[in-house]
Formats: sequence, structure tokens, C-alpha cells
Amino acid sequence: MTSKQECFVYIMLPNETTFVTAAKFRVSKTSMGDSLGEFIYGKSYLQRPDAVELDPCELVLSSKKYETSSMQGFFGAIRDAMPDYWGRRVIEKHSRKVGLEEFDYLMYSPDDRAGALGFGREAEPPAPHYVFNQKINLNHLQEIAWEILNHQNLHKNPKEAVIQAEEFLLLGTSMGGERPKAVIEDNESLWVAKFSSPEDRWNHPGVEHAFLELAKACGIQAAESKITKVGEQDVLLIRRFDRNYTPEGYQRHRMISALTMLKKDDSTSSRQKWSYLVLADEIRRISQDPKSDLKELFLRMCFNALISNLDDHPRNHAMLAKGTTWRLSPAYDLTPTITIAEDARYLAMTCGHFGRMAKLDNLLSAHARFLLEKSESERLVKNLMDSIKTKWHPFLKKAGVSEADIKIISSAFLYPGFFQTSESEI
Repeated sequence: MTSKQECFVYIMLPNETTFVTAAKFRVSKTSMGDSLGEFIYGKSYLQRPDAVELDPCELVLSSKKYETSSMQGFFGAIRDAMPDYWGRRVIEKHSRKVGLEEFDYLMYSPDDRAGALGFGREAEPPAPHYVFNQKINLNHLQEIAWEILNHQNLHKNPKEAVIQAEEFLLLGTSMGGERPKAVIEDNESLWVAKFSSPEDRWNHPGVEHAFLELAKACGIQAAESKITKVGEQDVLLIRRFDRNYTPEGYQRHRMISALTMLKKDDSTSSRQKWSYLVLADEIRRISQDPKSDLKELFLRMCFNALISNLDDHPRNHAMLAKGTTWRLSPAYDLTPTITIAEDARYLAMTCGHFGRMAKLDNLLSAHARFLLEKSESERLVKNLMDSIKTKWHPFLKKAGVSEADIKIISSAFLYPGFFQTSESEI
């Protein structure tokens, strides 16, 4: 081995508001450029009667040393706590370094990352961060977000750019996704504030809020959301379901993405193996209530097909442990993909015997993998279609989306090819 970086892994146990040290994580690189990740739970942690696993798929409680050479040496549960596209842009601007390594993104991420994990160089975990921006600061935050998007101040005033980026680093850049966002506190809850972008073709915050509300009207458990105005712009606030307020501080809930459950990454070769059907098998294995969670997953899969949410990748599905057991998390990131295709549209994951085709017969073809009888799966899809057909326009109007924007995304709903016969993708 030619180089290595390591850190301690902290976890906030169920019903607690402080971290404990759970494990040590190391990534080593060879002279050939390969990476090896090593993870081992601490002996004292394993002896705790309240110890819980980081995730139930890969890092179960054990005294053995876990190793992986995939995903640059990063285990899925650790990767889930790292920043995605937007958070990395903020970190890069703040660090002012060229060529950051994957481990740097882990260590530069803020304390308030998604889930219940923390990371640090010291064996003793730091106190959790409990200072959050308030709703009143949203106008300032949106201005910073737009400057980061446009690379403003990066060369003219690098010191100011670092200060601005640092404000975002204190606000949870680890929430994932590509859209500019920050974490704020409002009414004893933490919310992810998702801002508009100057390049948006339509009112993304309003549309996403409408889709979350539409999902609820269709019987789907979706994240709580609301719209607030910042000047002339809508900002979407989504309540964090991995946090729970107490007078002593926020409790943190473990969370793993479907990407971790599938043991895959974002590479082109792995994307071919993303599958709702395999995800259903994993949920059946680890969920406290698999029958309910699999019905819920089936509804979300069909809902995505019916609204042309074709960006339904495995990072947009998760399992949540509010206590010691795991359940499917509320639905989130529900947005349309505008395409002119009328005959066939494709979800991001395999959804039936005909691959990724977002078509009725394909969605129904693997009903048994979701523990559903054929007649029940048919009834569920019919109810979804009936609800979406009558409610999509009123819900968009209620969310404040203009008629011009509604017209742009109207082709997303119940596209004609959904009812055509599926054909093999091969």
C-alpha cells in the first residue's frame, strides 16, 4: 500500500441526542491506483447492549473486518452520508483545492449529514451541531446558491466566496441531489430548502410540492412539504424525516439508500442492474413490515411511471430506522421528466419482465415480487390512474404553478404509450 486515510465512525443511537464512537474506517491506495476500504466495529461498541448496525445489508454487527474494493473503497452506508453533486460543488468552492479525493469529500462534509452517522479524526466524537439557519435567512441563502451555480466571486473575491460557501457547509450539503439546497430550522423541525435555478424551464419548487401532495392523495406516504416565497421566487421546504426534535436536541435516524441495498453504484455497468424487483427482495428481507412496504414500493413505482418521473434512481429511495427496526422511508424527489417520446418511456430501474419500460403490462408482470395478487395490483394501478387523471391539474394550480408551466409539463401525465403492449428491450 502506498497511501491511506482513515477516520472514526460515530453514530447517534436510537432515542439519543449525542454521538458514540462505533467503528474505524480506512481507505488505502496501491501503487496501481486501486482502492481498498476497511471497516471494523469497535470492541467497546459491540459490547453495548444498545448497539445497532450501520446498515442491515452489508455492515451487520460483527467483530470481523469488512473489506471492499468497489466504489473506490467506500461502503454503501458511508457513501450515503456523503455529499452528492450540489454538496460537492459547495465543498470544492470552500476548500479552494484542485483534485479533491473521495475521502476529502467525506471529511469536509458538515456535521448535519443525512442519516445518523458522523466522521472524524478523533476517537472521541464531537458534540452535535445545533445551530441552524432560520427561515428568515432564505433570501440570503438563495443569493449565495445562485452565485455558486454561476461561479460568481470565485476569482474576483475568493475570500468572500469561501465565506459564502462556508455558510452552506454549516447547513447540510450532504443531503444529496443536484439542485441547490440548504437546511433550515422552522417550528422545531429541520427542513431542506430547495431553491430554484436561473436555468429552470418551469417552477421546479412548485411542481415538486404539487407532486408530493398528489402522491399523498393517491395513498402514497410522501415527505411533508410546503412552499414559501423568497422575493419573486418559490422555495420548496421538505421536512427532514431523518430528524426528530427533542428539548435536548435533534435525534437522528439511520438511513440507507436503495443504491446501498442493491450493492451497486452509479457506473454505467451498475445502472443496467438497478431493479425495483431486486429492491423488493431486499425490503422483504430487512423490513419490519415487508407486506406493507412492498405494496408502498409498488405504488411508488407505478406512480413514477404515470407521472413520467424517469429520474427514479436508487438514491431516491431509502430505508429508515427510527428505532431498532427498518421501514421504507417517505417518498421524496418526485419530479417529471419532460420527453417527446409517446410510444415508450423508461424508468431508471427495471420494473417488470420487460425491463425498464414504463408501461402498464410491464408494471403488472412482476406483481408477485411485491407480495401482491394480480387482481390487487390491477386495482391499485387503476386507482392511481383515476386519481392522477382528475387531480394533477388542480394540485399544480393549488401549488401556485402557472398555466404556462403546467402546459410545459402536461405531457408527463398518463402518456399514450403507457397503455401499449411492452416489447423486450433486448
